[in-house]
Amino acid sequence: MNAKDLKVVVKEKYGSIAKQSLSNDKIKSSCCGTSGCCEKIEFSMIGDDYNTVEGYNPDADLGLGCGLPTQFANLKTGDCVLDLGSGAGNDCFVARAIVGETGKIVGLDFTDMMVAKAIENNRKLGFMNVEFVQGDIEEMPFSDNDFDVIVSNCVLNLVPNKHKAFAEMIRVLKSGGHFCVSDVVTKGELPETLRSDAEMYVGCVSGAITRDQYINIIHDNGFENVAIHKLKPIPIPYKVLSKYMSEEEIKDFKKGETGIFSITVSGYKSL
Repeated sequence: MNAKDLKVVVKEKYGSIAKQSLSNDKIKSSCCGTSGCCEKIEFSMIGDDYNTVEGYNPDADLGLGCGLPTQFANLKTGDCVLDLGSGAGNDCFVARAIVGETGKIVGLDFTDMMVAKAIENNRKLGFMNVEFVQGDIEEMPFSDNDFDVIVSNCVLNLVPNKHKAFAEMIRVLKSGGHFCVSDVVTKGELPETLRSDAEMYVGCVSGAITRDQYINIIHDNGFENVAIHKLKPIPIPYKVLSKYMSEEEIKDFKKGETGIFSITVSGYKSL
């Protein structure tokens, strides 16, 4: 699938999720688009628990995350924060609770219906320093040196050109600014048939790359002091493994480090 087609699929997939949310329908699954590849799997199974996090708003949580990037983002009062792939605004509202009234939060999302959902949520909350913008992470509609911190939660794996995404991130960050993102990566060599099915399980993340590739892209785009804060395995269901492996092979697989992982990583732009 080429980059253009991938973007169309992403927009359709998350537009459908946003539409269900706007109409107050129960979201059966957030891990698939119109193809229905994993309707029986809840993507929220790989996310972190937000229930006790200050600023958490259940209406803004569509179960699309795979981590809690604000936990490690070192946000401070007054920071100007950009959330990439902001969805219904979940991480934006959590960040706003930290930066306070003197800070500013901007959510960028590729899907206009997600932006509409986030704007509606913010209207109910009445925050004057939170805004949501529709746009492409590969071509952000912001000036250079605009933000102190960038956060993102399980979105960059869906971006076709990750080099361009991180190049844009370093462009819009202020000198000395930093990012903290949670995302999905692979480790080791998964059998191709298993990889295909497992990717459906974690949200059809056909764009996910290996951990080493991910970290190399960050370095290649000029970020410094890159740190991995959390690396959490995403369990692959037995019923998926058993399609492609014998019992003995499954035991060996579970002993190893091969698999799909949620990663939370940060990096800094030089002064």
